Amino acid sequence: MPGDYSNTKFYVNIYTQKQRWKLLLLLAALMIGTASLWYTNRLVNKLAIEERKKIELWAEATRRLADVSELNTDINFLSNVISNNNTIPVIWADDKFNPISSRNLDSLQSLSEEYLRKQIVEMRAVHDPIEIHIGTIKQYILYRDSELLIRLRYYPYFQLAVIALFLLVSYLAFSNSRKAEQNQVWVGMAKETAHQLGTPLSSLVAWLEFLRLKGMSSDYTNEIEKDINRLQTITERFSKIGSAPSLTKVNIHEVLKHSVEYIKTRSSDKVIFDLKVPATEVWAPLNVPLFEWVIENILKNAIDAMSGNGKIDVNITNQHQFVYIDICDTGKGIPKSSYKTIFKPGFTTKSRGWGLGLSLSKRIIEEYHDGQIFVKNSEMNKGTTFRIVLKK
Repeated sequence: MPGDYSNTKFYVNIYTQKQRWKLLLLLAALMIGTASLWYTNRLVNKLAIEERKKIELWAEATRRLADVSELNTDINFLSNVISNNNTIPVIWADDKFNPISSRNLDSLQSLSEEYLRKQIVEMRAVHDPIEIHIGTIKQYILYRDSELLIRLRYYPYFQLAVIALFLLVSYLAFSNSRKAEQNQVWVGMAKETAHQLGTPLSSLVAWLEFLRLKGMSSDYTNEIEKDINRLQTITERFSKIGSAPSLTKVNIHEVLKHSVEYIKTRSSDKVIFDLKVPATEVWAPLNVPLFEWVIENILKNAIDAMSGNGKIDVNITNQHQFVYIDICDTGKGIPKSSYKTIFKPGFTTKSRGWGLGLSLSKRIIEEYHDGQIFVKNSEMNKGTTFRIVLKK
């Protein structure tokens, strides 16, 4: 459980290792994507230059065939040059950009002069027109990229999108599989702990009755009974992990009062507890042992954050559909960047601790009680407020 929030060193580095791997994978994906885009753009630029040369050759061939003064021209060769262009859309226009003829455009739509004029505007926006002179007449050859070049230009983006989708699906599948394994480990450890505690607890109950029969002072036996009851409560909590606990509508005032009193008797006199409840009773469906576990976790965190010296306010706000429980301390505060990460398994700032308290609390509130738990606000060196939202 997080305690000294100002300490930025994580003694349990499960979470930081996970974040590091995510960053490395993201960096590798960005490098691969950048390299792919760079190489494809370079290839596209080379093909665009080749297409420009091809159109310039096509334009020269068109000019020579149209220029009757060049009678010694090899007509067959020029015709082959013109007919070999089967991929690049081309329009031959006059000096005012009125269409004369076209090639490799839609055969039906190209019969419309309006369509050709629209194509001329688009072609001029993409490539500079190629100027040709037939005698004293100036004309233009306009073109746009071939379908192959257009597809190649957008191919890397499509490829990266497919790769990103594959990585996302793979990550989600792996993450869900890992979470399922983690849940099985959690459940197995919790139930095994409950099972292991059960046998010595039964023995302790029997020994307690034996001591009472032997006439041991009630002062001693009552204290032993309190500890045994506490162990039984802990065992019950662990036994409920992994299975849907039954919820019973209870008075939240009494539950919070019991939890606060329990922590109060086990904390320093320098810690002041202030429980503020509405005038009317507030009822909500709870599993009391698990809910008390959450409250105790948060209160212990607050005491650690205050180094055993400060004030803890527990406030209940009763609304029509929801109950809000705010637990405020006067501790060292939580950085805003850690508001969510403190609930991650393995996140801790204490030299002793596994970083599971708040993670378990979140699971109990959100999965078992269909509620919410989050950091409402925090100021460094002033304090932190945790909020629990429960449905009535």
